Amino acid sequence: MNDILRELARILAERRQASPGESYVASLYVGGLEAICRKVEEEAKEVIEAAGSGDRKAIVHEVADLWFHTLVLLSHSGLEPEAVLAELERRFGHSGLEEKAARARKPRAD
Repeated sequence: MNDILRELARILAERRQASPGESYVASLYVGGLEAICRKVEEEAKEVIEAAGSGDRKAIVHEVADLWFHTLVLLSHSGLEPEAVLAELERRFGHSGLEEKAARARKPRAD
């Protein structure tokens, strides 16, 4: 799975140089953070709708769209998918409740 994420990240980085008229991803980059965030929000809503419908194929399709647009957001922010995977790995084996409480106690380090 890491190979797929790595390859997508590479392609997304390449699309920064593409013409917005020839590349959907390039058009998102031109729209900036606001446009990318709107797409992530739209895709998240579609995941929720698909989940409510119980249509497993639609859920997979919409989650793929959400993940894709989230990868665009990471790329726009200069982040690699490995950063998210490392964070998930760091959390592995820890209580989600403890993790959430710890984040509430300390300011975010960006």
